[in-house]
Amino acid sequence: MSTTEETFPHNTPPADDVLWRAGWYRFAKALPSPNFGPRPSGAETDLIVLHSISLPPGEYGGDAVQQLFTNRLDWDAHPYFQSIRGIEVSSHFYVRRNGELWQFVSCNDRAWHAGVSSWRGRGNCNDDSIGIELEGLEGQTFEAAQYETLASLCPAIAQHYAIAHIAGHEHIAPGRKQDPGTGFDWHLLHAQLSWKSQMFPPPVLKR
Repeated sequence: MSTTEETFPHNTPPADDVLWRAGWYRFAKALPSPNFGPRPSGAETDLIVLHSISLPPGEYGGDAVQQLFTNRLDWDAHPYFQSIRGIEVSSHFYVRRNGELWQFVSCNDRAWHAGVSSWRGRGNCNDDSIGIELEGLEGQTFEAAQYETLASLCPAIAQHYAIAHIAGHEHIAPGRKQDPGTGFDWHLLHAQLSWKSQMFPPPVLKR
């Protein structure tokens, strides 16, 4: 089962600006997922949610994540896949260990990455957030190339959408999710982005 990509999906309208076309980021490899829907009327896309994922857990370098997000994963290819058999999920972006960036859902649309969640006094974070999956395992560290990609992607998102908050899956779904986990360096990301501390989850910037 192979995975292919295109620079921009062919069914999108002309470019909105240099970096974006109908919510698709120019510098990501586009692989459209069927797992998305419209954002609710009036939703303000002001949150970035960081996740971690690897399939099977702790194994890197394959294309199982891309297959999962496009409903093409062979559930019989690994015993672990039976535990997630049939799920339909997606994220807007996926950052490989080498910093390579993929996009599956237009940022104008609602991806299925957050699940039951709440942040800044609002629930259903899928409605008004942009999800970024990092290839990795919760609690483990991430690569310098991944932080470099985040350092360029997050500002590009913030230039196009009214981003006011950034948080981990563990913060918007405490007790249910633990990613990206203790191995993620929030202090490094804060220094790279130079965003106000108020945009980050309060505990992560305290030592």
